[in-house]
Amino acid sequence: MPENEESYRKYGDPKKYDPSFKGPIQNRGCTDIVCCILFIIAVLGYIAVGILAWSQGDPRKVIYPTNSRGEFCGQAGSELEKKRLLFYFNIMKCASPMVLLSFQCPTTQMCVENCPDKFMTLVNALKNGKDFEYYKTFCKDGVTANMAATAILKDGLCPPMLIPSKPFTRRCFPSLGLKGGIITVGNSTTFDDGQGKTDRPAKDLVDGIKNATVVIEARQVVIKIFEDYTHSWYWILIGLVIAMLVSLLFIVLMRFLASVMIWFIIIAVILVIGYGIFHCYMEYAHLKGEPGANVTLQELGFQADFSVYLQVRQTWLAFMIILAIVEVIIILLLIFLRKRILIAIALIKEASRAIRHIMCSLFYPLFTFLLLAIVIAYWAVTAVFLSTSNEPIYKVMNESACAHSAETCDPANYSMSQMKKDCADSECLFAFYGGETVYHKYLIGLQFYNVFLFFWCANFVTALGQMTLAGAFASYYWAAVKPDHIPSFPVFSSMGRSLRYHTGSLAFGSLILSIIQVIRVLLEYLEHRLNGAKNKCATFMFKCLKCCFWCLEKFIKFLNRNAYIMVAIYGKNFCASASAAFSLIMRNVIRVAVVDKVTDFLLFLGKLLIVGIVGVFAFFFFSGRVKAFENTAPNLHYYWVPILTVAIGSYLIAHGFFSVYAMCVDTLFLCFCEDLERNDGSAERPYYMSSTLREILWKDKTEDPSVSPAPQQQDEHGELKKPPADEKDEA
Repeated sequence: MPENEESYRKYGDPKKYDPSFKGPIQNRGCTDIVCCILFIIAVLGYIAVGILAWSQGDPRKVIYPTNSRGEFCGQAGSELEKKRLLFYFNIMKCASPMVLLSFQCPTTQMCVENCPDKFMTLVNALKNGKDFEYYKTFCKDGVTANMAATAILKDGLCPPMLIPSKPFTRRCFPSLGLKGGIITVGNSTTFDDGQGKTDRPAKDLVDGIKNATVVIEARQVVIKIFEDYTHSWYWILIGLVIAMLVSLLFIVLMRFLASVMIWFIIIAVILVIGYGIFHCYMEYAHLKGEPGANVTLQELGFQADFSVYLQVRQTWLAFMIILAIVEVIIILLLIFLRKRILIAIALIKEASRAIRHIMCSLFYPLFTFLLLAIVIAYWAVTAVFLSTSNEPIYKVMNESACAHSAETCDPANYSMSQMKKDCADSECLFAFYGGETVYHKYLIGLQFYNVFLFFWCANFVTALGQMTLAGAFASYYWAAVKPDHIPSFPVFSSMGRSLRYHTGSLAFGSLILSIIQVIRVLLEYLEHRLNGAKNKCATFMFKCLKCCFWCLEKFIKFLNRNAYIMVAIYGKNFCASASAAFSLIMRNVIRVAVVDKVTDFLLFLGKLLIVGIVGVFAFFFFSGRVKAFENTAPNLHYYWVPILTVAIGSYLIAHGFFSVYAMCVDTLFLCFCEDLERNDGSAERPYYMSSTLREILWKDKTEDPSVSPAPQQQDEHGELKKPPADEKDEA
């Protein structure tokens, strides 16, 4: 029954009655074959890229500090296994602006077991045999007490001085302090630099430390996060398992107590957010009067240690305001949509009835998680190996003017080379990892291919899940007598049809979505690169483009989802199915807006509740706020790392389980719209919908099909039965 004739004329003709139509068509052929072949070739190429990256890459470059010869400090099984720390011969050379351009201090760097803990110059060390033995541990091999200090320094075999240092991110930095407002090193305000200046102020070391810190800041954060994961991975897994069990419990309870569970979710979300507001206020009040707590976030700037922000009152005030706004928005939506929520709850009840007959659909997300985990792991490992598959590149580093500055050099014979003769104070030091082979020239292209195939494969896995569930729930809807006419193993049958006949359609839809997502990633990258220019016109243009492509991505996801439902039912190609789905939705656009989206909102609240429950427990556990867990929780650099991981993982897990309900609702809705167009509720053309679903979605009570010429039979679950063949003949 059309909502209005004009919509039907504008968005195509309604479906005609077909007595042979019994649900998902079994006799179908392969669709979008060209795209299927393209996808298979792309995946084979992706495997080849992975094999190439694994043969060339070396993840040790990310984990270990690297000395001036490109060797890894602390690498297990090497001669440097016990030398885990990186020592700078002259940390003050890191104050050179060249550091920020070349990302390498123009001073020799070597691996040591321990950082120096005393003041000492080379000249003084040579006067005492015991001191020189200690000093030699920070020199290159081959240094003897018989060598002159000038010769040792000229050849760069030893540092001119040793300064008391402490290890930081596996690097030795001078242990600076404050004494009466004056910077000190080793409790002294001056130091001997070993080059003739015996009273050099300690503040001269600050600039070198700052620039060295800039060079390693990003890397040190990554290393700390990596270490946190190694210390807390099993607790993260436990948190994710808890999230999975809670999600599964919610889904099972919704199967039996749909109405009660939805109202419980609504009330619980409001209470959890309310507790969050209360907790933020208590933290805000607790920090009142604390030293440094009134510093603004703008004054604080970016800090690698995010726990610093939690010591600032403004942080908790911001959290409190954000949560209050979210709380108000949710309450207002619930007030204005209260009537539609009742309808959405009834629709979820109907979806629960469908899931009861296809219980294995509840566990299908586990299969999707497994496939996505494989895709993500393959992408991450390939990305690491690609980024570490370069060769060590050595550059000429110097302090004075030199014609060969920043040129490539060979450290093996540099001391005898013409470059060394032309620039006596220069050194050939490890600069970065790179290469000039064909493989290295196209390395950026391979990284881009890795990212693109990651999006394509991830979207393909998601699309496979959507089409599989759509086919299973469509089999339920179009069964004349439920559950007798529902095919055996509907989920496995639907997945088999999807892979056998519609791999091309799945690849086509996921390809379109992947292209849009990659464009969004490129826009983010370009905007980040142009931030330094501070061009307001360019910034505005990028904001507009990002907004447009975000909207386009949301629309394509919506269209793909409904297109996969039509492919699962009719077995047509992607474009024809997308067109049919869009026309059907536009002919029933009011129902889509007021029913389908309200249901999505309620399911989103369920995901939010699960994230809130698991996230709160993770926060109290990893932050050590609960005394019972103080000795159990791992000692971490950033406790927000596992908390954020658990929260994001919990949302993805909850989304996976609740997506079964969302897909069921969407499939039943489209089937309902098709049912209205194909049939009229008469004995000859009975509806397949249940009486409950008819009452939920029927718009005009004057058109209620319950007053049909021949009343329809229902089974014990309220499902409509088709009349027997003899009754049909008599009519």
